[in-house]
Amino acid sequence: MCHQTVGLIAGELERRGIATTTVTMLREITEKVRTPRALAVPYALGYPLGKPGDPELQTRILRAAFALLETPGPPPVIRDFECSDQKKRLTT
Repeated sequence: MCHQTVGLIAGELERRGIATTTVTMLREITEKVRTPRALAVPYALGYPLGKPGDPELQTRILRAAFALLETPGPPPVIRDFECSDQKKRLTT
């Protein structure tokens, strides 16, 4: 789904009192549309949770994204996901 569309929908949901969090591969767009909360991941488009078949990594990404819901401060809150294992980075 389009990063801009997701960010705009998340913003509208937040204005209606529903907390949101997203995962983004395009931090620049996420910053421009002021998505309320987003986790920026270092993976290629189409792979927001990293390589298929890696449930440990996918769980870490989802937990990091959900943790943003508890982050204090006014939106936008955009954090980078740190992948300590270079082998887990998806380069294709």
